[in-house]
Amino acid sequence: MNLGIAGRKAIVCASSRGLGKACARALAEAGCEVVINGRGGIKLAAAAAEIASMAGSKVIPVAADVATPEGQKALLAACPHPDILINNNAGPPMRDFRELTRQQMIDGVIANMIVAIELIQKVIDPMREKKFGRIVNITSGSVKMPLAGLDLSSGARAGLTAFLAGVARTVAGDNVTINNLLPGAFDTDRLQGVLKRTAEQQGKPVPEVATARTKTIPAGRFGNADEFGQTCAFLCSAHAGYITGQNVLIDGGTFNGAF
Repeated sequence: MNLGIAGRKAIVCASSRGLGKACARALAEAGCEVVINGRGGIKLAAAAAEIASMAGSKVIPVAADVATPEGQKALLAACPHPDILINNNAGPPMRDFRELTRQQMIDGVIANMIVAIELIQKVIDPMREKKFGRIVNITSGSVKMPLAGLDLSSGARAGLTAFLAGVARTVAGDNVTINNLLPGAFDTDRLQGVLKRTAEQQGKPVPEVATARTKTIPAGRFGNADEFGQTCAFLCSAHAGYITGQNVLIDGGTFNGAF
């Protein structure tokens, strides 16, 4: 399918690996000029080269921490008026809520709620003027199905979801959409790290822990990052202008609900 966004400019936050990288690759394959972002220069440069070689589109790497004003300024210097913004940022580590300090809670809300809002504030009006804008926030399946130990991540991302639900309706008339992608268990470096820690805690081999985890997923497998990226690209396409304010859960059927 021709997504109708060739020549559009996109910023994809936290995209040197994992789901962010898959989104950047899918947008580049659709013909977008993509700014990718990460903190590490070597890994970021390698990701940019890989995506550019596979997709044939212009890929601009920006090493920056999007949680800081300086990092956001660097992203927007590389792409002052993006047509597409993919908000993504790592969540806080699993921790019992009793152990959270006030500063840790503040940092979690900044990383997983405030940063996305700040970037949207900066890009939304130019998008409205152009009568085209696509904003996708990568949140988490835990927004709908909270997990003990990820309470801070779930709370901050749920706050972002509620905050933007109203905002999305105010800009839809200008062909600017805001949607959220809620990933479940995807085969990424982050998931492998979780499986490894769980295996160490349980004294079991990693493959055994992984198999047990997949048995809790109706699809019987972990998600593939590329299928996540393609879903993101569709939400950014010219064909998705009538989809806004939605939470798209991609979890292989793990959430057991009709709505």
